[in-house]
Amino acid sequence: MEVSVGQSVVSTHFDDEVVISELSGEISGTKEQGYFAADTRVVSGYRLKLGGTRPILLNGAATRPHSARFEFTNPALIGSEGLEIPARSFHLRVDRTVGPGIHEDYDLTNQNRDAVAIDLEISIESDFADIFDVKAHRRIRRGSIRSVWNEENRRLVTNYNNGEFERSLVLEVANNDSPPEFANGGILFRIVLPPTGSWHSCLWWMPVVDAVERRVTRPCHQLVEADSQEEVARRRWVAQATIIDTSNPGVTIALRQAIDDLAGLRLHHHDELAGSDQNADDPEAWVPAAGIPWFVSLFGRDALTASLQTLAVSPRFALGSLRALASLQADAYDDNRDMQPGKIEHEVRHGELAVLHLIPHTPYYGAHEVSTLYVLVAALAWRWHGDRDALEAIRPNVTRALAWIDHDGDFDGDGLQEYKTRTPNGYYNQGWKDSGDAIVMRDGTLAKLPIALCEHQGMVVAAKRSWADVTQDIFGDRKLASRLRSEADRLANQIEERFWWEEEGTYYLGLDGDKHPIESVSSNPGHLLWQQAIEPERAARVARRLMAEDMWSGWGIRTLSSDHKAYDPLSYQRGSVWPHDNAIAAAGFRAYGFDEDAKKVAAGIFDATSKFVSQRLPELFGGLTRDRGAYPVQYLGANVPQAWSSGALIHLVVTLLGLEADAHSKVLHLHPALPTWISEVTLRQLRVGNISVDLRVASQPDGTYGIEVLSGGSGLEVKLG
Repeated sequence: MEVSVGQSVVSTHFDDEVVISELSGEISGTKEQGYFAADTRVVSGYRLKLGGTRPILLNGAATRPHSARFEFTNPALIGSEGLEIPARSFHLRVDRTVGPGIHEDYDLTNQNRDAVAIDLEISIESDFADIFDVKAHRRIRRGSIRSVWNEENRRLVTNYNNGEFERSLVLEVANNDSPPEFANGGILFRIVLPPTGSWHSCLWWMPVVDAVERRVTRPCHQLVEADSQEEVARRRWVAQATIIDTSNPGVTIALRQAIDDLAGLRLHHHDELAGSDQNADDPEAWVPAAGIPWFVSLFGRDALTASLQTLAVSPRFALGSLRALASLQADAYDDNRDMQPGKIEHEVRHGELAVLHLIPHTPYYGAHEVSTLYVLVAALAWRWHGDRDALEAIRPNVTRALAWIDHDGDFDGDGLQEYKTRTPNGYYNQGWKDSGDAIVMRDGTLAKLPIALCEHQGMVVAAKRSWADVTQDIFGDRKLASRLRSEADRLANQIEERFWWEEEGTYYLGLDGDKHPIESVSSNPGHLLWQQAIEPERAARVARRLMAEDMWSGWGIRTLSSDHKAYDPLSYQRGSVWPHDNAIAAAGFRAYGFDEDAKKVAAGIFDATSKFVSQRLPELFGGLTRDRGAYPVQYLGANVPQAWSSGALIHLVVTLLGLEADAHSKVLHLHPALPTWISEVTLRQLRVGNISVDLRVASQPDGTYGIEVLSGGSGLEVKLG
């Protein structure tokens, strides 16, 4: 079986425009549906009527990320001339393409032997609701709405105004075979068709954002291929990305889907923030959205995590996120946005609530480890791209992020990283588990702020050690490198002294506001393994604890132990399974030599992937125990596709291959640990710096591995082990 995520809907997207509709293409304002642009629902209702009644849906589906097709016929009905029209006399096809704006093609064919007259009516409503209100099911109209029909231009313009916030939707009829009429809030066509005759019209939906009309540019019926600059760039990015083929067809298909989804998540309107001097199809200009439909924006944590996961697929992909986030790095204090100098943003929004400052996302900085992750990704990306100029460009931002870590990141001066929201509209929890109920004490109560999570300490250890290597080897600053390593070592000692939980053989989830241990067995210590921030002897015990029955669901590692009082397998972060979290744990297992555990995690996640529609991993899924005949259970409201879930599949394969690059020295290291279900992996156009290589890794009968360079790789040293 295939598991769908959420209700049965058709989802299409391009840049920051998303359409969520019924399988029929209809949109209901009472559901989490609509046409969203720049965090505003510009279309909240959409219906079709043929002869005064709804047509019969035959099929409706997305054909590509940006397009969908809907096929209809008719029930028995009365035509506009009062004559009876038998059922299934018409074939109605609606093609919908997104970006910029929406281009809808309507094609009606008469299957009768007689001429017929029929009305086709299109009703569209706009509530201009903020995406936060839609998600929360709040039906609040804060401003005024006015619509004007222009007969001459065949345009219906609906304006929304609330003080300084303005949005509009322009509906324009084009390429029409009969003139449109406007009545009762809808657009109507009176159609006369001879036997086997056909009729066509286009309707363009064009949002106006910041006084700029997003004019439709796609031609009719452009469901698959496009010649727009953006679509050509997307296809070229996919074509230039590392091609991964494995001996397991299901894994190969899932990886192809993941790469295609990552390409489709590009936020083109952030190209300027990315600051690339290259043309638009250069990967370093790209910034990914976090997920569809709720996270179509620049999220610091998500963009950096996806960049890190995909270094072996597109080494320069990380530069787009690093540059875009650098341009939004804080340079002052603003408690209303949890902002401090040097801090990297968490989330930026452009809807009504943000523009009117009713939410702090302009941008909002309430994510604690993003600044540290920025430093780590900058260092790890350098190992793959080897571009000194690109490294120098973000070096000042890394310096400011390091200063934030030492100052505001540790605001009580005890050497630990703690978070505490300063705005009443901010996030209570500011780790990657950022839901309000995610961080709980042993008895299930919320941990008191400020909170020092275990993985935030480990992230600083990993970031400072990695940047110390860059500082010494590339910039020649031995003094700074020595200081960073000493600081990392001191913090690593604090992790052992203050976070080790001998009773459970793992590390505490964190320390609460009174510096009391948060005695909750969770997946968070898996990040300490990946960060290589803990002692090997204890790492072995952590690995065993993570793979114990209360943590291992069969599909993956749970976020919280099933023995915990607050455990809920269908919650967001108190017992669910997150693919990116599992990929990080698997990388941690391999870092400490626990290869079999890494293989087991990879098997669980890829097994789950095979059960989801299109082999597309959602943001998360339920932590219910896997039994015979089981399938992963969806989490209602999960984003799909989602950047770091797509990236998790790539991260897992890179982990199993043990891929590590040193572009500066022109060396590629491989330390494979392939499971029996992937005995061979071929990598084509894998890039290390400016060198491209095709190679194959295969397990041998004697337990060793063979590496064959198929082509390219001139000047690159490939090392096994």
